[in-house]
Amino acid sequence: MPIRAIQSISSNRNGIGAYIFQCKKIQFCYCNWAGSSRGMNLFLRNILPKFAQDHPYIEMVVSRRPGKHPILREKHIVNGREKVICVRNLDPLQILKKAELLKNSSGAKLKKIKWPVFSMNTSIRGIWSPFHQQNAISCPSNS
Repeated sequence: MPIRAIQSISSNRNGIGAYIFQCKKIQFCYCNWAGSSRGMNLFLRNILPKFAQDHPYIEMVVSRRPGKHPILREKHIVNGREKVICVRNLDPLQILKKAELLKNSSGAKLKKIKWPVFSMNTSIRGIWSPFHQQNAISCPSNS
């Protein structure tokens, strides 16, 4: 009987090598007729094309919900969670802030911190961020 290798599937490890945004898809739902969708209609006409051009890695979906309030619905990559925010009677800039909030969220459930840790000393290592990560392998330059 021959020996077979165990097949393994690589898992996402965010921050190792490259930072991967957790937001996979944002759905913009609106109504043509309702007055509560006035700000969403202006957002879709004026601001959404630039927002979608600035974030090509996020799928933007626009759909109608006749007779209902406008919402933003987001889907995450890792855990598949969905987050919904109602944006009725908001102006386009407030809707843009909500879309940015969804874009930057991790998709994890919010947890209450019972006893926050306070220290008199500063951290030796500093604050970690995936944007401060230096590449271990440098690419050769053309010059």
